[in-house]
Amino acid sequence: MARPQLNNEEGTILLQPIKAQGSTARNESRRSMISASFNFINSIIGSGIIGLPYALNQAGLPFGLLLLIVVGFITDYTIILLMKGGDLSGTHSYQALVQCTFGLPGFLILSALQFLYPFIAMISYNITTGDTLTKVFLRIPGVGPGHILAERQFVTLAMTLLFTLPLSLYRNIERLGKVSFLSMVLTLTVLVIVIIRSATLGPEIPATDDAWTFAKINAIQAVGVMSFAFICHHNSFLIYGSLQEPTVCRWTRVTHVSVGSALVISAAFAVAGYATFTGYTQGDIFENYCRDDNLATFGRFCFAFSIITTFPLECFVTREVLSRVMCNRELSRVEHVAITFLIVASCTAISIAFDCLGVVLELNGALSAIPLIFILPCACYLKLSPGRWFHSHKLMPSVLIGLGLFFMITGLTMTGVSQQDCSHGVEMFYCTDANASSPPGV
Repeated sequence: MARPQLNNEEGTILLQPIKAQGSTARNESRRSMISASFNFINSIIGSGIIGLPYALNQAGLPFGLLLLIVVGFITDYTIILLMKGGDLSGTHSYQALVQCTFGLPGFLILSALQFLYPFIAMISYNITTGDTLTKVFLRIPGVGPGHILAERQFVTLAMTLLFTLPLSLYRNIERLGKVSFLSMVLTLTVLVIVIIRSATLGPEIPATDDAWTFAKINAIQAVGVMSFAFICHHNSFLIYGSLQEPTVCRWTRVTHVSVGSALVISAAFAVAGYATFTGYTQGDIFENYCRDDNLATFGRFCFAFSIITTFPLECFVTREVLSRVMCNRELSRVEHVAITFLIVASCTAISIAFDCLGVVLELNGALSAIPLIFILPCACYLKLSPGRWFHSHKLMPSVLIGLGLFFMITGLTMTGVSQQDCSHGVEMFYCTDANASSPPGV
């Protein structure tokens, strides 16, 4: 009689740990997916979102909103395609995938693009941080023009030393999950502020004559800005690898949730920002708000720190690219610190010297983002997947390659020949004259 009781007790003892381990594994898997989603959304909603109202100004509100949805769909589709390509080739990074598919020339082209995009993105983050926080500090009593806290160069350098450099020194991208969640909260706060100001400030600003035109001639350039805002392919494999159990199925769920959430936030931000300022909308939407607008000042503060917490995600990618090109192995602690410092210092130096955000968004979108989103994931999948090129599952990738080449060439050409007025730090006419109904000279 004692033996069956002993077996029962042993069974109970054995079953409980197994059940606990299974439950723990599921919880860890769920947490890793949530953390990956936060990192993913944070990667998409960087400084690029601040230029989306300007993109609608370039394309026209209705057509621009349609383009934004299309770019979001293409982003979702090609991110999943990227992982399918990795699964077909047995590779675990964007660079390895392209090298396996197109050899050394493809590897070098991708490495250049994959380094160039996040590097320029980090420059834009620093530009945005310096521009926005100086206006925040000017609202502090005793801080005025000429004060050290009103100097963009000093503020950019200080934020780099205090925040972006320490966060960029992390070796595990999953540890940024909580930071990414904070960034999302700050971005949502900014969205609420932009919507409120659309309702309160928008009616006081006269709409331009072409404010509600369906489409405008600069729509091609707008695609570059939108691509810049949505690209996250360069760090997709890093986030994919942070999943507890990385599979294409789990990745598809993370991608749909992340890109869908980012699209809703981006569209709301773009429409609210453009509806407020219409044809006066600048590349940095916060340049449109008046300096004495306290609510906008709080929005500037929130967005600046959102950008600061996004910077490390891009630094992860640039460091990964350099390490693969230079030594193709895991970096030692000294090498990790040295390369991180070099990347951050270079971005800071360039961002201190230049401060026009709109051109940066357009050029980086057309030169780097469009090839990384439209062309390379589709080209890899077409070459790796079985079957003839005219099969139904290869139709969409073929179309996207053609669209990508068209948008890239046309966007670069139009950006090069057009002139953009960068009015950084200049108060708009509706701020300097409360009774103004139109800009000076109109």
